Amino acid sequence: MAEKNLLNVDNLKLHFKTMRGVVQAVDGVNLIVEHNQAIVVVGESGCGKSSLAKAILRLLPRNVHEYSGNVSLNGNELMGLTEEEFRQQIRWVKMSLVPQAAMNALNPVLRVGEQVAEPLMVHFGAKKEDALSQALKMFQHVGVPADFLNRYAFELSGGMRQRVALAMALATSPDLIILDEPTSALDVLTQANIFNLLKNIKQHTAASFILITHDIATSSELADRVAVMYAGQIVELSDASVFFSEPHHPYSAKLMASVPKLRSNVEPDFITGQPPSLISPPTGCRFAERCTKRFARCSEEPPTIQIGKNLVKCWLYA
Repeated sequence: MAEKNLLNVDNLKLHFKTMRGVVQAVDGVNLIVEHNQAIVVVGESGCGKSSLAKAILRLLPRNVHEYSGNVSLNGNELMGLTEEEFRQQIRWVKMSLVPQAAMNALNPVLRVGEQVAEPLMVHFGAKKEDALSQALKMFQHVGVPADFLNRYAFELSGGMRQRVALAMALATSPDLIILDEPTSALDVLTQANIFNLLKNIKQHTAASFILITHDIATSSELADRVAVMYAGQIVELSDASVFFSEPHHPYSAKLMASVPKLRSNVEPDFITGQPPSLISPPTGCRFAERCTKRFARCSEEPPTIQIGKNLVKCWLYA
């Protein structure tokens, strides 16, 4: 019997050493992803979204100060695996990544077809001809013309490069695909096409998605659940149907109020102040200094409160 939850993340921490001090990029994150579910992770720049993706995939830089917590996939604990075991058994086999800048992820001196075929040859021992045949199928799946198989990354547009990166992530049929700002450098029309493609993939595969994005409005079409990050922590995890109409955390409400509305005369709101430094984050609620609803108890670390199936880290609901 398959586990109900595909991914369980418990008290995950990823801290970096820098010249100025220790950056608490991911600080005690808890997250659950179910099978065939899309979770959208939103928040301001620098809140730890991309670091969370790196922590889950164990793509760690050399200046790690602390990497701890528990990550399990289909009930199997991953933190006890060696780096070589994780590379062979998990990364790009059961979990894959679509990076923020496809041009930086693609090798400029290899044809893109060979790059999509490479994970199949490395992890499954496929012959080059068979792997290239599967790469061609992946290209057709994501809307890349067949003759692009022999092109180089610099010969493709930004949208096509992003589709190639998506084909590479899908090639091994992973259980979980993490997409880090997959449309950030693309024009509006191309962004819409990529999101339509993601919706189609979600409908026709059993894969789950973690989508990291700033585009709250567009991501609403794909999201089953929404995780809101602030200063290295997840402050709200809610069903999309609830979040987009009634966000619970004051920070979530401000984020939603900042999105322009086509059928309303209400002007977009903004959040005063700056996010706290992750080198020396404040004690208590990390959003308190910018929150219009703060009160005395916000100087203490807020608990995570369950509201139905949703979670919110705020004293207002204690």
